[in-house]
Amino acid sequence: MQYTEVLNQQEINDLKKQGLTETQIQQTIDEAEQEANNPLMQSYNQARQTISLDPRANASNSYIAGNYDSNLIQWQLELDSILERVEHMLRGDRPAYKQGSVIWTVPISDTEKILNDFGVAEVMRILSNYVNRNTILSNYREEVINEKMFDLGNELVELFYLKYEDMGLNTLAKRKLYPMLVRELVDVTHSAYLRALHGGERESLREARSVTQNEHTQGGVTINTGNPQQTRGLLNPMRYLLGKYKGQ
Repeated sequence: MQYTEVLNQQEINDLKKQGLTETQIQQTIDEAEQEANNPLMQSYNQARQTISLDPRANASNSYIAGNYDSNLIQWQLELDSILERVEHMLRGDRPAYKQGSVIWTVPISDTEKILNDFGVAEVMRILSNYVNRNTILSNYREEVINEKMFDLGNELVELFYLKYEDMGLNTLAKRKLYPMLVRELVDVTHSAYLRALHGGERESLREARSVTQNEHTQGGVTINTGNPQQTRGLLNPMRYLLGKYKGQ
């Protein structure tokens, strides 16, 4: 491969200004190509690519790990994945991996479904009014949070009691699950409100924003924005061209 196919004219001119000859540049390109074609290097690159594409590489040990944006602030405010997991739980769906992606498998029989479509929609309608950005970015005292959770728990108990057949709890086995359903829903909501305890979430975001701004103002600091850095791919001779012939 000719060096003119890898480097643009500006890069070639810069290298020549620093004392490198066309022969030295071409020799480095040839060596880099041989390195890339090395079976061991190919195996290593293939393994790294497989890991980066496998969602399990960055998955947590939770029941289901969603795909989170690595940008801290955006991930911190994103609550859709929490609601999505709750919805799948209410439907009785199960997580599975297929062709490197996380999918949800639908229950085969009605006995595996915890709530029917009406029940899921009713619960999610209520939950979405509590678990949202407006909640976590508020400022609550602990006693107010406890009062809200007490009221929510009681209201959920009454809802399931009055509409258990309409919501799909039509068997004794399913009705035995309702105390745990109430606890799980209250706990999810409670966790969202705890993020607003004394305005903690707002303060955390303010500190994170301040740190990011300070890093951007400091020279020579690399900011990780969550986007993969662009590389030359097969060959990157600029990484050691100058180093190899420096001082010669």
